[in-house]
Amino acid sequence: MLRVVLDTNVFVSALLSKTGLPAHMLDAWRAGQYLLITSPPIITEIKRVLETPRIRKRYFITSVDIEELIILLEKDALIVPGHTDVKNAVPDDPSDEMFLACAVEAAADFIVSGDRHLLELSEYKGIPIITVTEFEEKLARST
Repeated sequence: MLRVVLDTNVFVSALLSKTGLPAHMLDAWRAGQYLLITSPPIITEIKRVLETPRIRKRYFITSVDIEELIILLEKDALIVPGHTDVKNAVPDDPSDEMFLACAVEAAADFIVSGDRHLLELSEYKGIPIITVTEFEEKLARST
């Protein structure tokens, strides 16, 4: 089974549009098509972004929506510590390094992101960094 780390922007996009491709990626995870890997720093980041007043007000995201996502992640995703040293791997945005650390610790097959800093790397320590569209294509081929 594919082991995949999703960037925060995938989770946020999935909540903003329940019918978009990111939402379909979460549905595929829930359907057991791949193993989602995350870490406490990533979960904290997801919660922080979703709780920003601008996001909550503009997209009508409730505290219940956020809590349900966090509970789902804590219950059904593979959680690794996320402490692997990847310092200076993303000099233009060090906050993105949490995704690399998570992927390395879990021996992930892919990092899926919409973040240009990560996508510009294209891979890290042999782990491809791809878009949601590219991941959807890979999932379609593997099923």
